[in-house]
Amino acid sequence: MADSPTDTAQSSLLRGFLASEAAGGVILTLCAALAMVVANSGLGAAYQHALHVEFAGLSLLHWIDDGLMALFFLLVGLEIKRELFVGHLRTWPARLLPGIAAAGGMLAPALVYVACTAHSPQALRGWAVPTATDIAFSLAVLALLGRRIPTSLKVFLTALAIIDDLGAILIIALFYTAQLSLLYAGLAAGLLLALTALNRAGVKSLAPYLLLGAALWVCVQKSGVHATIAGVALALTIPMQAPESEADDHASPLHSLEHALQPWVAFGVLPLFGFANAGVALGGEARWLGDSVLLGVAAGLFFGKQAGVFGAV
Repeated sequence: MADSPTDTAQSSLLRGFLASEAAGGVILTLCAALAMVVANSGLGAAYQHALHVEFAGLSLLHWIDDGLMALFFLLVGLEIKRELFVGHLRTWPARLLPGIAAAGGMLAPALVYVACTAHSPQALRGWAVPTATDIAFSLAVLALLGRRIPTSLKVFLTALAIIDDLGAILIIALFYTAQLSLLYAGLAAGLLLALTALNRAGVKSLAPYLLLGAALWVCVQKSGVHATIAGVALALTIPMQAPESEADDHASPLHSLEHALQPWVAFGVLPLFGFANAGVALGGEARWLGDSVLLGVAAGLFFGKQAGVFGAV
């Protein structure tokens, strides 16, 4: 039986929406809003309990934030590598600008936080919290804007957010890691060297990179450093050149992996991340208004982040 014109039109609309740049941002925003509703409803306790159920040594929340989000960082790492070599970031002035902006966007929020919590030595230990930019939600906002903003601005903000996030991960590793496992850190370094050697040897098959990348994630996770950095490290070793039998650069391992990951990340990883992390229970918010930690984080992110980025630029 043939599809009716109405069914065909609806199917075309759905395919068009899913193919649009804004679709992932819309779905992420809806999932974040749903999480807020659930967390502040009768299902709030069950929601929090489910996120902290442990299996294979990690809670569900950690599997999402450290495991699935490594795929997101792998994807954005691939995009940035492409921009570094053949795109908008191929010159050093273009590369330096997002780096300088990210530095300002980390320093200013930290200073604002310190100013708000200077009276409490215990609260001061949280100075690193507002330094990070939530790259997932930042890119979702860019996606919502679609083609209304230039590609160069998207690349700049993506690079800024990645550098900012990597800086925050480095801060956590240096100042907040209780126990750094030198054994697993050494194994991670060895795997990264092996991945680099594969690239240098001209290996174009994705399979060995992905297998070593999975092992790299395990070692970084067990080392005590935030595991999502493994995604960026793996991305930097994926070859950009297509096999000799292929004349089209779109057949390169980097391009193939980027396009294979994009729908899974946009419609799977990021919505799960938004739903798992945006569910903040607002009960008793009045007593929070005088909390110096809350004030420091909010002011650091809202005022410090903008002042730092724009001031540095």
